[in-house]
Amino acid sequence: MEFFRIKKDIPFMRHALKFNIISLLTFLAAVVFLATQGLHLSVEFTGGTLIEVSYPQAAELEKVRGALGKNGFSDYSVQNFGSSRDVLIRLPLKDAGASAQQGEQVMQALAAEAPGAELRRVEFVGPQVGKELAENGAMALLVVIVGIMIYLAFRFEWRFSVSAIIANLHDVIIILGFFAAFQWEFSLSVLAAILAVLGYSVNESVVVFDRVRETFKKARGLTTPEVLDHAITSTISRTIITHGSTQIMVLSMLIFGGETLYYFSLALTIGICFGIYSSVLVASPLVMWLGVSREQFIPKQKKVIEGATEDGACV
Repeated sequence: MEFFRIKKDIPFMRHALKFNIISLLTFLAAVVFLATQGLHLSVEFTGGTLIEVSYPQAAELEKVRGALGKNGFSDYSVQNFGSSRDVLIRLPLKDAGASAQQGEQVMQALAAEAPGAELRRVEFVGPQVGKELAENGAMALLVVIVGIMIYLAFRFEWRFSVSAIIANLHDVIIILGFFAAFQWEFSLSVLAAILAVLGYSVNESVVVFDRVRETFKKARGLTTPEVLDHAITSTISRTIITHGSTQIMVLSMLIFGGETLYYFSLALTIGICFGIYSSVLVASPLVMWLGVSREQFIPKQKKVIEGATEDGACV
């Protein structure tokens, strides 16, 4: 399905060096922010107090957040838990003995600003749990990256595999750089968004790479930059349909999803935008600079000696 078709190929590769310099500068800025400011980790990673309360009717989360904010609480997380009447509140790390006191303070704040809450449980989550979550999250990222490399190496060729992984890591580091620069809360939902972006970005790269391979096999007389330009241009309509539809859905979560989905959808928004950019203007130039050529996709024909069959037997 295509909304439109561009007849003349757009010369993307002519400006490949400029785009990659911009990408490198953006990447280095993200690394600097990560190294100097670090990520603002949520309670899930740092540990803290979990407080579960229940209301007789559907809970108004904005009132609960407002009650906590007015009473001096910061870096808290409020979300529904199980049903619209149950609310799970996460508070930053304090010593285990302060958890009960925090529970009492929260209930006093809710009684004044969001009455009707019934305390269900108060639990202290130590930093060790958060450390395990961080390690498991890093392992999940590593497994996804290795899996993508193996898949692309078998599906295409090692040049495509290396280029796609560099482009995907470019997306991940830039998302993390945004969260470090603005000190947005990094939670498990944001980690899930980053894993989704990895798969989403590699999907775009696979579409472009598949068209590159197809063009190399069918079109003769085109240089490698011309083949890449043709492959990217011929997939633009599909890219706009796919990413446009996804971005509309993500933006609706960003605008109307509330605080619980805000950073998740924000990470996806950044990832989708940079995923398109990296697949077209980072991965493709890297493939070109690594030396991809038509000969790598055309099977070599066996020379048959005169008077012999193809298996070498004499006639």
